[in-house]
Amino acid sequence: MYNYQLVYQVKPKKLSEMGFDSQSFVLIAGPCAVENEEDMKLYARFLLEHQIKYMRAGAFKPRTSPHTFQGLGYEALEILKRVKAETGIKIVTEITDYHDFPKYREFVDILQIGARNMQNFPLLKAVGKTDHPVILKRGFGNTVEEWLGAAEHILMEGNPNVILCERGIRTFETSTRNTLDLSSVALLKQLTKLPVIVDPSHATGRNDLIIPL
Repeated sequence: MYNYQLVYQVKPKKLSEMGFDSQSFVLIAGPCAVENEEDMKLYARFLLEHQIKYMRAGAFKPRTSPHTFQGLGYEALEILKRVKAETGIKIVTEITDYHDFPKYREFVDILQIGARNMQNFPLLKAVGKTDHPVILKRGFGNTVEEWLGAAEHILMEGNPNVILCERGIRTFETSTRNTLDLSSVALLKQLTKLPVIVDPSHATGRNDLIIPL
């Protein structure tokens, strides 16, 4: 039986100030990866015009194949920093190496731990030593219990500002990229006080299903 007390009891401190509370509906949107500064400024202005305050864009893109685009890395972080300074949009981006945190601290509003790093325990513990809000994405082959255990690694280091993100799990179904497990969202609402968000884009890999989901 699951028995992680912090996951059951903790109430995030900063997240309500950022709009993540039971009275609000928060949208996070943006391109998969940062490719150039001009486009990023266009995306940021478009989102702000539609009252979306958070832009998610990947600087580092850990992918299965080393032959696919891996992101612009540190160059992308500099682009995001300038885009935020010019437009005021809040930045969400993935961190893959805890040694890089000083480069994120100044301007990234929410750190993202990607599905492939959900059980990267040194990374979880490192972001746990900060007070930065963290989106923890569910690994595509992980159970809810394992996901909550990963969250516990962050919480036990003292950082209560964790957002759980359901992004789909791997099943036998081939009509979508992954299978969006909405039952996990309802279950998590019973098991924890942490905010829960859903990523229908990575879950399905299909534009026509994002809005209905």
